[in-house]
Amino acid sequence: MKLAVFREKMDTFVKGHRRTPSDIEFRELTRRDAQSAMNKELTKLLATVQPGLQEKTRKEFDNFETLFGRFLRESGTALQWDKLKLLSDEAVKSYKNLPVPAESHAKHLLSKLVVIKLNGGLGTSMGCTGPKSAICVRNELTFLDLNVQQIEHLNKVYGVDVPLVLMNSFNTDEDTQKLLRKYSQIKVSIHTFNQSRYPRINRESLLPIPLSFGPESVEGWYPPGHGDVYQSFYNSGLLQEFIRQGKEYVFVSNIDNMGATVDLIILHPSNGPAPEFVMEVTDKTRADVKGGTLVEYEGKLRLLEIAQVPKNYVDEFKSVSKFKIFNTNNLWVSLGAIKRVVEEATLHMEIIVNPKTLDNGLNVIQLETAVGAAIKSFDGALDLLVIMSNLYTLRTGALEMSPKRAFPTVPLVKLGTHFNKVKDFLSRFASIPDVLELDHLTVSGDVTFGKEVILRGTVIIIANHGERIDIPPGAILENKIVSGNLRILDH
Repeated sequence: MKLAVFREKMDTFVKGHRRTPSDIEFRELTRRDAQSAMNKELTKLLATVQPGLQEKTRKEFDNFETLFGRFLRESGTALQWDKLKLLSDEAVKSYKNLPVPAESHAKHLLSKLVVIKLNGGLGTSMGCTGPKSAICVRNELTFLDLNVQQIEHLNKVYGVDVPLVLMNSFNTDEDTQKLLRKYSQIKVSIHTFNQSRYPRINRESLLPIPLSFGPESVEGWYPPGHGDVYQSFYNSGLLQEFIRQGKEYVFVSNIDNMGATVDLIILHPSNGPAPEFVMEVTDKTRADVKGGTLVEYEGKLRLLEIAQVPKNYVDEFKSVSKFKIFNTNNLWVSLGAIKRVVEEATLHMEIIVNPKTLDNGLNVIQLETAVGAAIKSFDGALDLLVIMSNLYTLRTGALEMSPKRAFPTVPLVKLGTHFNKVKDFLSRFASIPDVLELDHLTVSGDVTFGKEVILRGTVIIIANHGERIDIPPGAILENKIVSGNLRILDH
């Protein structure tokens, strides 16, 4: 049917103009055809939605169609590398130079704050079922436990009621609601809303995969990245309710980033009007070479992700000497500004095209956005081994780097596929090694660690195929390369 529609348009064009359409005109015709076909399929899908969910789903489909239309228009328009400019030193404020608010002003500042944690991710890549936030991190406490503990401590110390808001996905919402029941006695106002549910797109036909909204076609749907937080927060009604309560700012971060805590120094506005959007950035290290960075592009600040970098410039993008800033995905945003850019439809984030292959071998694409990419629309995570190690101490739900660490940098840790799943990871350590003086650790192959192992400097441990290395209890490895076969047997 798509072909018949397309031919009819082409015949009309040829008869009317007596010439072959140019490449631009051809692309425009095919774009309109794809957009029209998508609209028809979404209308069919909407008819399968339960009556109580139809209004919410219709809004999501409208936003998806807008994103799809942009994808059709912008696809192939690569970033022009020569237009990209590095940020000047003046463009980024140093944390140490920010004014410290008076203690008496803290309660007022916190009374204006809302905290959103991005909780849409599953722990499947780590061998877990359910939300990633349910993974135990320290002392049998999960990521979710630690986040609730942080807010509870904040509220207790300052006598405030900072609400904790979780942005779930359709994958994590049901399990998260069950987990939240255990906090009924905790003095924290916890709210939830779901990010959008978008249909995966067949890479060949550019049509949606699912045939219905029901559970039988769940593989055909996906949550469209954390950039969806602005629109979904607005659609939930929570944004408007918090503004009505007198809240002014929201702190947004990933729920598994234990370095993301409410900081009064950042919340406290410096001289002049408060900015609408603040992104926490840090020095880029070897562990962050693939992470997003801030640049100036066509006169505006822009979050540059590796997926947007032309292939022949990827190595340059990874350079820590040229691109020195790393986006932590910790954001402070004006609630009023979010309301404005959503209502005025001026929110613009670069589209991330994420290709996937389903279990049945079908090739699909997901259209996603990144939360930090919205920076141009406004005016004015740690490795599990490192988190569990003695490099950090746990204090009221927050991780603080040990003062015994000589340098305030996080060691670069690369663990092989034998450590991918949480269960396998834990089984390979009799106890987490001492890494206070570690700079770089690479482990590949079948490797286990005994109790009270100490790692210092640069340590590389490689067990080739068919070999196994057991690091004995109490071993001290400092600037060592270990390879071959070392098996410790029980007696």
